[in-house]
Amino acid sequence: MSQDTQPDSPLRIAVIGAGPAGFYAADALLKSDAVNATVDLFDQLPTPYGLVRAGVAPDHAKIKSVTRKYDATAQLPGFRFFGNVRLGKDVSVDDLKNHYHQILYTVGAQVDRKLGIPGEDLNGSHSATEFVAWYNGHPDYRDLKFDLSARSVVIVGVGNVAVDVARILCRTTDELRETDIADYALEQLAASNVEDVYMLGRRGPAQAAFTNPEAKELGEMEDADIVVSARDATLDDLSAAALAEHPDRLTEKKVAMIQSFVDKGLTGKRKRLHLRFLVSPTEITSDNGNVAGVDIVHNKLVEDGGRVRPKATDETEHLDCQLVFRSVGYRGLALDGIPFDDWTGTFRNEDGRIMDDQGWRVGEYAAGWIKRGPSGVIGTNKACAQDTVARMIEDAATGKTLQPADSSPEAAEELLRSRVADLFAWSDWEKLDKLETERGASLGRPRLKFTTREEMVEAVLGT
Repeated sequence: MSQDTQPDSPLRIAVIGAGPAGFYAADALLKSDAVNATVDLFDQLPTPYGLVRAGVAPDHAKIKSVTRKYDATAQLPGFRFFGNVRLGKDVSVDDLKNHYHQILYTVGAQVDRKLGIPGEDLNGSHSATEFVAWYNGHPDYRDLKFDLSARSVVIVGVGNVAVDVARILCRTTDELRETDIADYALEQLAASNVEDVYMLGRRGPAQAAFTNPEAKELGEMEDADIVVSARDATLDDLSAAALAEHPDRLTEKKVAMIQSFVDKGLTGKRKRLHLRFLVSPTEITSDNGNVAGVDIVHNKLVEDGGRVRPKATDETEHLDCQLVFRSVGYRGLALDGIPFDDWTGTFRNEDGRIMDDQGWRVGEYAAGWIKRGPSGVIGTNKACAQDTVARMIEDAATGKTLQPADSSPEAAEELLRSRVADLFAWSDWEKLDKLETERGASLGRPRLKFTTREEMVEAVLGT
């Protein structure tokens, strides 16, 4: 498996993380007239695209089509891809400093935030991130177990990821079969006993984090009725006043859409999706160590320092369920050798420049969720990456870069091949991509993913 090297460049850059932020940064660097750069894009998986491959819901093929733009970036002169490389295990930050003038971290926010309530660690209580990665065929999550014999499921959160989880649980087998969902997940979801799915939002419909297209889809599922009570859909006085004073067309449309679901009535569909607002879980209850239900408290919204926040009332309720997913935000993970802010779950940085107790660490940068936290959609990472790239170019122009011992492309590749037996180049990904789409085509599906590193290596490298 050979990989063409690029001519020597005054500026050699390592980008760690081949998701949207990594590709947008690589594109901005390689197209810049202000700097002569080459980019080596790394990922811990053999495959590129990050959450576009492993996080975007399988039934959102249009969103996944953004990868065509990333493919175009991969064809630019000066671009190389090194997949199956784990920072902190296969190579260290010091290794990178020996071969690159700048290092950009775009590793995302990989884990869910905890609820911090009793029962959160019971069997049957999971993070939404784990479930999403599982049904998308992420190699590190494919062996997780989810008890889909459950008849009732509670999802804590009303963001887009929570909606994705709810939708996947409510889709029919035929609907899922038209997607690139992992084959093992398709099989287990086809045998699912799930009938009722509850989504819980701690604030009201005006503050629901899901987007309007996501909300619209909830009312259009083939075999799932949506259930919303008038109480849950009615705006509280504080939210109504805020919208009257500061009209927001998108929020108003979202609220109207949610209210249109009220009293639609059951139509005999096999599943029911219940949207609940102004409720918070207080405890996940147990039956011999397994999830048996969720205790919830009803909230009211109050103004606190100019912000609207939920405040618990005396009214409580219990929901019977056998499976719980939390989807209340995400945070990054610390990596050896990189300053980390545990409060925000991000790498310590100032406008994308990595900071430690002594100040700016020359030559190290962050972009994407690991820079700013988990906010925005895929496209939001473009502006974020370009902002950091502007700092990188500014610093390079004034000579504020790392001083690598050997910045030649050949030296970096030699180091990687000495450390990683199954190193993936972009050409290897292209072969894997072709194999997956061919396997899918034979089944009438867009692709059939390889879901273990071993399968990927065997399919492409034959080792």
